[in-house]
Amino acid sequence: MKIATRINSFLPKYNQDLNKVFQQFKKLELGYVDLNYPEHTKGIPAEQIKEMLEENGLKLNGMALRFRDEFINGELGNADETIAQKALDLCKEAADYCRVVGGKVITIWLGFDGFDYSFQINYVKVWQQLVRAYQEICDAAPDLQISIEYKPFQPRGYAFIDSMGITGMMLHDVSRPNLGVTLDYCHMLMKHENPAFAADIFGSQKRLYGIHLNDGYGLNDDGLMIGTSTPFKTLELLYYLKKHHFDGVIYFDTFPVIEGATEECERNIEMIRYLDTLIDTVGLDEIQSVIDQNDAIAASKLMLTFLKR
Repeated sequence: MKIATRINSFLPKYNQDLNKVFQQFKKLELGYVDLNYPEHTKGIPAEQIKEMLEENGLKLNGMALRFRDEFINGELGNADETIAQKALDLCKEAADYCRVVGGKVITIWLGFDGFDYSFQINYVKVWQQLVRAYQEICDAAPDLQISIEYKPFQPRGYAFIDSMGITGMMLHDVSRPNLGVTLDYCHMLMKHENPAFAADIFGSQKRLYGIHLNDGYGLNDDGLMIGTSTPFKTLELLYYLKKHHFDGVIYFDTFPVIEGATEECERNIEMIRYLDTLIDTVGLDEIQSVIDQNDAIAASKLMLTFLKR
């Protein structure tokens, strides 16, 4: 299992020193790293980041775009063509940086492409603008996986790419073989989606490029420790990752504030490995046989079986 965790959970404790964070990741035996671009890379050449990772036995999974400041009214779909172009250029720069360091996934979460009021945006215009932008990014980096991370709201009242359905429509219209999806567990709960549903659909299409795992209560991007509020949903998600031979990195997108970052990450590691063992113990074939019955009683018995292991 390939795992990574959220750098920003560790930076405050290590005086914003990225290399010290990497050293701690090595102690935790994580293996992989996701960097925010340009947040984590300002003033640091790609070759230097590569050396830092290698010194700590880590590999880059990919880069996650982080848009700030001038992008608060939209990124790739911004009505201002100059700002939209800057967002597009930032994505291409992230791809170039990622390639040098040795990563393979560019995760694009458009937190500000959305709206807060009725009559505020031209929906079709923004849709077409996003389609063209994703096409250009995919064509500029055909050797990388370009991945859409969706979220229903926050910071905007309505995000433009807000769900598995809208994301699927975008994949269809962009029509590029290297465009896929990063599923964020809390984001899906916020949309009242079942995470396993999306994992099964996109996983079966080989379009599942990333998993951001956490937990929550569905009303907010809670970022709780894995399996602490919806353990059966987490188990079901992990089952479909195994079923579709997901070979990407599972990224702990959890937000320790009161808890220590290291201790919280250790709990995530222990939990995900235990849940993974539960699935193997019961067996993929046995789980599938229950699913195929389409019977709530059988499903309940399966859940009790998990609890008894």
